[in-house]
Amino acid sequence: MRIGFISTYPPIECGIGTYTSYLNEALKKSGNETFVIAPFGAKGERVFPAYQPGSDAMASQIFNITAELTPDIVHIQHEFGLYGPQRGVQVIELIVRYRLEDIPVVTTFHTVHSELKHQKETILRLIVSESSTVIVHEDYQKEILVKYFGQEDKIHVIPHGVRLVSNIKGAKKKLDLEGKKVLLLCGYFRPSKGFMRIVDLMPEICKYSDDIILLVAGKSRKLEYSEYKTAFYETINNSPVNDKIVILRGQFPQHTFDTIMSASDVVCLPYEAGGQSGIMAQCYAFHKPVVTSNLLAFRKSIEQSKSGLICETDEDYVKSIIRIIEDNDLRQEFQNNSKKYVENQVSWERVAKAHISVYHQDVKVPYGKAKYVYWEDDEN
Repeated sequence: MRIGFISTYPPIECGIGTYTSYLNEALKKSGNETFVIAPFGAKGERVFPAYQPGSDAMASQIFNITAELTPDIVHIQHEFGLYGPQRGVQVIELIVRYRLEDIPVVTTFHTVHSELKHQKETILRLIVSESSTVIVHEDYQKEILVKYFGQEDKIHVIPHGVRLVSNIKGAKKKLDLEGKKVLLLCGYFRPSKGFMRIVDLMPEICKYSDDIILLVAGKSRKLEYSEYKTAFYETINNSPVNDKIVILRGQFPQHTFDTIMSASDVVCLPYEAGGQSGIMAQCYAFHKPVVTSNLLAFRKSIEQSKSGLICETDEDYVKSIIRIIEDNDLRQEFQNNSKKYVENQVSWERVAKAHISVYHQDVKVPYGKAKYVYWEDDEN
């Protein structure tokens, strides 16, 4: 079938854009034809940069280009803030425009808060009502939506996909970290991720391990949180164990990111707020044990994968990090569990098949025995 995505897309700095790129590629491998309508700055094959987030004409701009490309179904990737002011109200107009032309609309919610205030509840209520189908990544997210809006039958749970990849050989050597136990903090810097907490705990962590290194890899997204970024670097520079902290900055291309992830022994996600984490999916891809906060999304994920430890207090973080770093058997157990979890439940191939099954429930046209075919030129 021909699937149209509405989403941010690389090289735009956005985790949802990265998610869409992986799903897009997985669906194409299954013989589907896809296109992406994205904000200005996106690039790629059959990616159409068409609008500026915040434009008053965003909905009509996206719809008009979509109509020219005649999709069988449109898949909107939703996050508050991606579709203009007032919590992204223009996404409602966009969905209604599609429905007026009998184009099925699937909407994926990437964040579902347990308590919804007026503006968010209003937006989500209308999206759930007008979308043909809604997708979330976790069972608890579906439970929240059903609690507020009902319509259980149209809400489907499809997990965040994970790549099938191998660790890059010699990754520690490339980063001059041979012989070290590497604790990794990575991703966009923002206050809600709790990175500062782990930097502050490093003196205590180092008391238990002489060869541990904290590897901090990432950058601020766009120009946001400039004051926090300055304070974060100052905290690192002033740490009494500054010699045990390595900082890598950049919007890393895929191979560079994969090298950094491969060099780690344990990844810490001390997030104070949020839902799904693209970094968590990358940890699973490379079978890295994780130490996380007690956020509901993380707790549920760890319960399913059995590949890490959950923390609430500073003492929990110190003990959990040291436990995984020093206990080779436990670390290997978590790695094996992660590998099985990816292969059996959340690989992008499996996630793409689940999406296709959902799409076929909405694409109801009298094609009879007609089969949709699409091949790209293998020679190019």
